[in-house]
Amino acid sequence: MAEDRDKEFRPVNQILGAKPSLGPIPADQIFPWAIIALTSYFIVNGFFGSFFADEWQKWLWTILIAGWGMATWWILSGGRSWRFLSKFMGVPTWTRGTARYKSFLEFRYERQNRKTKRRHRRSSK
Repeated sequence: MAEDRDKEFRPVNQILGAKPSLGPIPADQIFPWAIIALTSYFIVNGFFGSFFADEWQKWLWTILIAGWGMATWWILSGGRSWRFLSKFMGVPTWTRGTARYKSFLEFRYERQNRKTKRRHRRSSK
């Protein structure tokens, strides 16, 4: 009996452990994308609205800027952003070195003494 149970198919809920989404759009991207879309609308229609002759040009530029901003945000903060961003991280170069520890206070004191010794040498000549 126990062997039959082990071989038996166990249904698993596929949604367990999955991130919430609206179709292909992750749910954690919706709020930032809304801010990006509104910002691009206000930039194009507010600041640069007088540069465009037709209304369709405003909407075209709004969609292009919003799409660029959303794609950039998705690349930088998406679920597997490390795949793209890890290409730009430099690998640290590890080296071994030795240096004699010298306190900053001692260094300053020695520096002041050198200056006074130079003054004494100049004045004695």
